Amino acid sequence: MAVPFLAIQLGASVGLILAVTWLAHKLALGNDVRLRDDAEARALAEAAICGFHPRELALDRAGIAALVRGADGRVMLLRRHGAQFAARLLDSHADTRLDRNFLTMGTGERFYAPVTLDLGDQAQVWAASLRRLAN
Repeated sequence: MAVPFLAIQLGASVGLILAVTWLAHKLALGNDVRLRDDAEARALAEAAICGFHPRELALDRAGIAALVRGADGRVMLLRRHGAQFAARLLDSHADTRLDRNFLTMGTGERFYAPVTLDLGDQAQVWAASLRRLAN
């Protein structure tokens, strides 16, 4: 009598695992989200802050982050945050570190961890321009 109960329990468990897997797939959980191109980064920057008009952009080679300078001179950091992208305006260069082609950026926020961008030759240019931000 215990065997049919175990079979039902096993079948229910497998069914629930398949249902959760299907739901995670439909919600796109666990996807490797990356910025595809400059146009996508510009669109995300415009959507993040009303009235922000991207002028210059540096996209990380891996597509996990981007630096965007607006027409008004403000600089935004876009970075992957889970399965989406989060944006923060930079008001200081205090949490910025340059190492050859890599620029490590932070905002000082506890839940917005620093990110290292591989900007190639643009890393030095952006690092120098960020020095204009207040400390």
